[in-house]
Amino acid sequence: MKISVAMITFNEEKILKKTLESVKNLADEIVIVDSGSTDATKKIAEEFGAKFYYESWKGYGPQRNLAIEKCKGEWILNIDADEEISEELKNRILEIISDENTTKEIYKINRLSVCFGKKIKHGGWGTSYAIRLFKKGAGIFNNNVVHEAFETNKQIYKIKENIYHHSYLTMEDYFNRFNRYTTEGAKDYYNKGKRVNIFDIVVNPIYKFFKMYIFRLGFLDGVEGFVIASTSSLYSMVKYFKLREIYKNGSYIQKNNSSKNG
Repeated sequence: MKISVAMITFNEEKILKKTLESVKNLADEIVIVDSGSTDATKKIAEEFGAKFYYESWKGYGPQRNLAIEKCKGEWILNIDADEEISEELKNRILEIISDENTTKEIYKINRLSVCFGKKIKHGGWGTSYAIRLFKKGAGIFNNNVVHEAFETNKQIYKIKENIYHHSYLTMEDYFNRFNRYTTEGAKDYYNKGKRVNIFDIVVNPIYKFFKMYIFRLGFLDGVEGFVIASTSSLYSMVKYFKLREIYKNGSYIQKNNSSKNG
């Protein structure tokens, strides 16, 4: 078996069909590890012949590794449930894995964000490389609950063709995820012993807005660019404020954070 697509899911019905449609003619198998979806995620996955497994949520890194372990392909394409493979990228991947003489084993691929129905090309959202294609056994994700990283001692190569990352469909979708993501981020910082001060809560979000909207030309993406810069700075402020609350009174530590992904 040449290539497996490995994914983790949790309530992904809104985008999953588009994602699977983009890889169906590329993958020899699709392996999905789900952490308890209650929507149509499983039904959609099975329509595309995916191998669907349930695993309780252990964090992004461990969950990705579980999906990879279940794959049988020589190559792994590890994508998120809201990532769509462009036609150009699909052709590039087929070219890479068909080269029997290659010594290259790990590739990072550019993720072009699609927010509120628009491709975002500025503000730091248009160029974001992440390791997505690799030979099985070439590395492993660390155990981070959030902000997981692929660990390897091998050279990493670059693919410029795009993955379309459908980050947020609507503003409602954004804020539905906002609370969970800021809580997970605060807990991750707490577990790493990171401290918080007034600069993090007040100054850093302001700096982040100007960095994205002005210095990284977010204004060229129109109103969507303004909204993304604004909500990103708000995200930073809330995450650090939640970290402050954890140190102050233990907030969020006892809450069940078993859902997610994405």
